[in-house]
Amino acid sequence: MSEHGISDILAPNLNVLFCGINPGRSSAHTGFHFAHPGNRFWKVIYLAGFTRKQLRPEEEQQLLETGCGITRLVDRPTTQASELAAQELREGGARLQEKVERYRPRALAILGKEAYKRAFGQNNVAWGEQPLVTGDTQVWVLPNPSGLNRASLEELVEAYRQLYVVLQKNQR
Repeated sequence: MSEHGISDILAPNLNVLFCGINPGRSSAHTGFHFAHPGNRFWKVIYLAGFTRKQLRPEEEQQLLETGCGITRLVDRPTTQASELAAQELREGGARLQEKVERYRPRALAILGKEAYKRAFGQNNVAWGEQPLVTGDTQVWVLPNPSGLNRASLEELVEAYRQLYVVLQKNQR
């Protein structure tokens, strides 16, 4: 747990570990992931099939029942992720790899292309499954559900649904 009260939602062998970039101010204030009213995470994962109902941020622990978890690259809250230094993201990438090696989710979904590039030193990143693998964990890059992202709700749901479908086809 960090100074803002936001804890990882994490357990061994999850289907997917969603990795946000860092807490926004609303999340830091409430102590819950993706808490800003403009953030579309909870709606997107519901519409993509990961949850049976649309959870509220304060119900985030219920994600574990669905085989999903949440973590983040950087603990420091900001108004926008662009306020983070490259070093913070690289250090967060190293910590994230350690978590993935320890908890072994089937998939790691990093929510944001630029954050992924900076955290893992990658170039020419496309949306979706990545060539980078940590152990048996597939790495995916999905659009950030922040209200600051210009992607439509439909585009977000389709990107997340692609991961959901792959996970359903390849059940452990």
